[in-house]
Amino acid sequence: MHGLSRLGNGVNSPSPPSSPRFRHARNKNAAFGGGFPGDSCEVKLQNYAEKLGFMIVSAVYRRRGVLLFAPLLYISGMLLYMGALGFDASGRSGTEAPLGSVYRSPQVFGKLWPLMEAENNGSSNLLTNVWNPKLHQVWKPCIAHTVSQEGFTELPKSNGYLIIEANGGLNQQRLSICDAVAVAGLLNATLVIPIFHLNSVWRDSSKFRDIFDEDFFMYALRSHVKVVRELPEDLLLQFGNNISSIVNLRVKAWSSPTYYLLKVLPKLKELGAVRIAPFSNRLAHSVPPNIQGLRCLCNFEALRFSEPIRMLAAKMVDQMVKKSSKTSGRYVSVHIRFEEDMVAFSCCTYDGGEEEKHEMDIARERSWRGKFRRRGRVIRPGVNRIDGKCPLTPLEVGMMLRGMGFDNYTSLYVAAGKIYKAEKYMTPLKQMFPRLESKDTLATTEELAPFEGHSSRLAALDYTVCLYSEAFVTTQGGNFPHFLVGHRRYLYGGHAKTIKPDKRKLALLFDSPDIRWKDFKSQLQEMLRHSDTKGIELKKPSSSLYTFPMPDCMCKHADVN
Repeated sequence: MHGLSRLGNGVNSPSPPSSPRFRHARNKNAAFGGGFPGDSCEVKLQNYAEKLGFMIVSAVYRRRGVLLFAPLLYISGMLLYMGALGFDASGRSGTEAPLGSVYRSPQVFGKLWPLMEAENNGSSNLLTNVWNPKLHQVWKPCIAHTVSQEGFTELPKSNGYLIIEANGGLNQQRLSICDAVAVAGLLNATLVIPIFHLNSVWRDSSKFRDIFDEDFFMYALRSHVKVVRELPEDLLLQFGNNISSIVNLRVKAWSSPTYYLLKVLPKLKELGAVRIAPFSNRLAHSVPPNIQGLRCLCNFEALRFSEPIRMLAAKMVDQMVKKSSKTSGRYVSVHIRFEEDMVAFSCCTYDGGEEEKHEMDIARERSWRGKFRRRGRVIRPGVNRIDGKCPLTPLEVGMMLRGMGFDNYTSLYVAAGKIYKAEKYMTPLKQMFPRLESKDTLATTEELAPFEGHSSRLAALDYTVCLYSEAFVTTQGGNFPHFLVGHRRYLYGGHAKTIKPDKRKLALLFDSPDIRWKDFKSQLQEMLRHSDTKGIELKKPSSSLYTFPMPDCMCKHADVN
């Protein structure tokens, strides 16, 4: 006899939109492979000329008799479209480029720097009161209230073994692992320690135990989901000692609990083991509370980093605290996404001229093989910048923070990959924040040696140092800040203590060489206040609890017994 499933009293929830894409995904506005934001090179139909052209072409294609006219009409529509936008790929027109469409941050910095320098006296105490306590509510973790045992003194007999393959970077893997725990609980399956897919982008051969504490993971889940390191030998023998021979169920993205119970559970019972690969985003956001509780338990409690990562990360955090004596041990962390691939994917232009254009063309072709050369593809850097889709340069990050009131005594930790043209773009940031640190300055070459070539392990170091900062700054989106913001809410009474700038407004500010320092500061300080008010947000039905843990994983203080 097989064990029970544990759906609880949940209802059949509609599935959210299709999965964020990784190379071949369908949702063009979602994070690209967990690492890149939506395809900012796609131009949306935003004005009447574009919509008219689209309607005409669509009508023509519906009528086979006039297909010969389609190319002519397409070209006409594109000309109409290009004229409607009014400026070319560099963001300049024959008259004047729209405000916010051109990278003029170096000019703005050149004007404002003497005024910033005049305030380099350490008089700012912003880090000691950056978050307004009057805006905060007190939330506390209450996973024990959420995870239901349904009266079992021990786990019921398992229905079979669930094997999943986690792909992507550190936090994409994290998502897959915790969703797998939830599905295993739903189906009353035994979860095999997830397999990590060697990805062509991340190129990290790390296994689960290299990144996470495998023993602690199994121990923390012991009363809720049975976890084993590998399949039993007798069962594996049935599949020719080859996991790849186990049936791979192609589960659609954002599948509901009902789908798993109707389609996956019967196969699990019949075969004794099933495989789901890939497993990224394969469970709907909205699931019954007890299953949601398993996600909470996994992400915020069971998944802790492996001992080598924890030990080095703890040393780095300790150093950041000691180096922040001028600000009572408090420091700011910022996640900068200005790697070459990110800049190339954004299709934004900066101040590197033809050399930059040539390098970006090579990077796009190397990583995406013709994707950006497809017929009809129009690249509009100026549109992307106005729309807030361009990655912030380290210079812009520094200007933003100085405008918000963080002075040169602020200790700043930079979490980043290999910055594009680092010497050029990092120099002004160090000029504004001389107390700047990174994993390369906090750890020795010998200490980092075991982590080199393993992007997920390096990201885990950054994640930990950012987690314990007084303020975290996110600049581009992606899974790293999404998971980190949720984790910070879980640790800090429900408040994310995170600065999430309005990049559309920043584009206007950074394209205003004549702006006054007083006005610049006023707008950025208002942006900081807005981040404070948005620090506590409850999860919406279509949102992820990994970013918004209230109320699924946390309860208001008055509600906690």
